[in-house]
Amino acid sequence: MNLDLKDEPRIFGVKGHEVKDFGKIYLDSDEMVSFKTKSNKEYDFTAKEWGFYASPSVNSRLKNEGFKTALVVNENNQIYIMVVEKDKIKEFKRYLKENQDNRIICWLDEFFMEEV
Repeated sequence: MNLDLKDEPRIFGVKGHEVKDFGKIYLDSDEMVSFKTKSNKEYDFTAKEWGFYASPSVNSRLKNEGFKTALVVNENNQIYIMVVEKDKIKEFKRYLKENQDNRIICWLDEFFMEEV
């Protein structure tokens, strides 16, 4: 793993929200980084030789960590996966409406396809 961190973050706005870019993390295959929330919930991101495991299992591990996972679309039909703390759903829905024009397509942690 290599880090390219900035002493001062690059700050920019996205639809009325300020984002601070602190740099980059370069992962080799089978390397992982974990992100922790202030409430001590954990989210892992793992590099593979074919790409990334961008998320732990949404209907098991993330759910057990106290997250819900939403598939969201914006006004430009761009699709995002957003991971939300279960006790912050109200704030999340407010975020989607305020200056974002996003809507939830479905909650992935509630989605289950029957075997074919």
